[in-house]
Amino acid sequence: MLLSVLFVLGISLVPAHFKPTGETLGSPFLQQCFEDAKKLVDDAYKYSREESLRRVRKEVVRPHDALRLLKQPRGDTRSAVRSADYMAQTLRLVHDRVHHVHKRSLNATDLLTGDDMLKLAEISGCAARVPTPTVPHCPQPEQVPHSHQNNPRLGASNTPFTRWLPAEYDDGISQPKGWNRNRTFNNFMLPLVRQVSNNILSMTDAGVVNDDEFTHMVTLFGQWNDHDLSFTPVSPSIRSFSNGCIPAFRSAPVCGTGYSAYNFGGEPNKREQINALTAFLDLGQVYGSEEKLALYLRNLSSDAGLMRVNTEFRDKGRELLPFHPMQVQMCATRRKITNNPNAQEVPCFIAGDVRVDENIALTSIHTLFLREHNRLARQLKRLNPHWDSETLYQEARKIMGAYTQKLVFKDYLPHIVGDEAMKKQLDQYPGYNSEIDPSIANVFATAAYRFAHLAIQPSLSRLDENYREHPLFPSVPLYEAFFTPWRVVFEGGIDPVLRGLLGQPAKLNTQDQMMVDALRERLFQFVQRLALDLGSLNMQRSRDHGIPGYNAWRKFCGLSQPRNVAELSQVLGNEDLARRLLQLYGTADNIDVWLGGVAEPFVRGGRVGPLFACLIATQFQKIRQGDRLWYENPGVFTRFQRNALRSVRLSKIICDNTDITSVPVNVFKVVSRQNRRVLCSRLSGINMSPWRDRSCVGENCFGNTFQEDLYKEDLNNIDLDELDQIDPEVDQDLEVDPENLNNEIQ
Repeated sequence: MLLSVLFVLGISLVPAHFKPTGETLGSPFLQQCFEDAKKLVDDAYKYSREESLRRVRKEVVRPHDALRLLKQPRGDTRSAVRSADYMAQTLRLVHDRVHHVHKRSLNATDLLTGDDMLKLAEISGCAARVPTPTVPHCPQPEQVPHSHQNNPRLGASNTPFTRWLPAEYDDGISQPKGWNRNRTFNNFMLPLVRQVSNNILSMTDAGVVNDDEFTHMVTLFGQWNDHDLSFTPVSPSIRSFSNGCIPAFRSAPVCGTGYSAYNFGGEPNKREQINALTAFLDLGQVYGSEEKLALYLRNLSSDAGLMRVNTEFRDKGRELLPFHPMQVQMCATRRKITNNPNAQEVPCFIAGDVRVDENIALTSIHTLFLREHNRLARQLKRLNPHWDSETLYQEARKIMGAYTQKLVFKDYLPHIVGDEAMKKQLDQYPGYNSEIDPSIANVFATAAYRFAHLAIQPSLSRLDENYREHPLFPSVPLYEAFFTPWRVVFEGGIDPVLRGLLGQPAKLNTQDQMMVDALRERLFQFVQRLALDLGSLNMQRSRDHGIPGYNAWRKFCGLSQPRNVAELSQVLGNEDLARRLLQLYGTADNIDVWLGGVAEPFVRGGRVGPLFACLIATQFQKIRQGDRLWYENPGVFTRFQRNALRSVRLSKIICDNTDITSVPVNVFKVVSRQNRRVLCSRLSGINMSPWRDRSCVGENCFGNTFQEDLYKEDLNNIDLDELDQIDPEVDQDLEVDPENLNNEIQ
């Protein structure tokens, strides 16, 4: 079909010889289009990289450069994005060249057979090939596709976000909502996101209301947890491949979606976006979601299963994160911020997630969990000196994964989604369900789990050992805490920052005091006088992803859909806010879901409204039930190990890995009569005796003798209800005195 059309069109092109996958497309014309498209994409990527490095070296990085660099795909994600660009640009060139000769509009697939499309998908790298993973003796989260039994791709990294409602694009396929200013939705044009931000989100830092119940740790732990679940890369190119102009960086598309996604019948699919991370609570932000990065982050010269640490600096003798090997200069902000041309700069840190340096509080939490892995690995080695480095690393990592699952579900989420959603959706563990898709929903990553942007204080407190303002290293304005690893290295380490998170209340999101100036007017302002607006970015990202409006999601959650000022006033409990929203949007159907969600009054016991309580609880319900390696699933840990894991506390992790001597028992709640600050020496750690390998006795214990089967239980003889019957406060006979255990280990 293609050759006959080309003959009629009189197109004659010389066959090319480039074979990126060892294959050649079936016709000279299509082969040439692919090669030209590949060159366009590769040149754009190369230019973007060189231009970014030039700006960094000359210290002319602009705020949007910083954001784009932060969102760059890496490793396998970059390959997936590049493949999508190859295919999209090939189809565009096919269309443009045929249209130039034929003088009428034709879809690219009007000229391509099914075989042509299959070959193009293969040679561009878009053909989906997910190898069947092998399950090692101990779960390895960098190979997490096997966390779902029936479909290895569900929840895997570099797969599309899932959709709970169909996407809504300006053209029905790919263009962001609001792209065409003549296009209406529900008979109204969408307002500009900056206009909405100015009218609804604006506040002064002087108007901040402190949360009287929750600490700033709630806010930053939420960001930390979000970085375990989703990362949406943008295209690596800062130039357009065609003659058009894109006013904002778009999230990279998934191969075979949008206008590059012509089905063989000629119909394009709606554009989808890539989640570069796994959907599981597996601490990918510590260990990495790709095998190459995971290996780099390990100390492979150690026999103790340790993570790589900084070799140049220590924090009062304690470990710091390693520096990025590429000497990324985006973090060379010290001279500019301190106005000291002689100040020593340091590179960015590196961790499992690229956003590790986004602010010093996030960096401090990263450092805390790095130290905890190494502490656990050393403890396991004392318990089992015959274990090799691989076993120690994997078992420590497995325990750390259980830590985050327990901390998120038992300690964090109840404060967010409130009593009703916890009881209805996130109560007792119901067991693994192979029919559940744990993949992260687009609306969760793009809107619902961004609620905490309105709980961020305009400054990060740094406190001394008495929880007072640090005399040497005072609190830092938030806009001067971005990309500043040097503050951790040279300004007192992580202890003052962590005390600040424990001692400073979160900002309370109120309907008339929503987003602080540091995020709405000064985001990444350290680089130039111009800055970004996080509220506008959130709404624009939802439109870029084709996320349906507010009422569609209220209907999804079984909530009312307000149709006028009176009904919206009832939902929001605020007539003035309802009027202002409808003056901007015309109808509640059009309200950007992120804005509508954060505008709702809190549910009882939580810090989000009914809509986001529903969406967040639904996502975590799917994450837990769709994870075969969930820590409460029988066979993953022994009964005694599960019982020990229930006692893990973030407060104790802080005590074990810092020089902080007193903490509130519940680090998420402000200090009160019910939540007093206690000495670290009074907090007991988890009982590690269930991890002693009792299969190895005497002098014949060499190498890796640990067997997962030792810890497996007969699933046929286990009632899931037994999980609820083992209560650490009741079954004291299952516990071992921590002091006796410590003496035994030593």
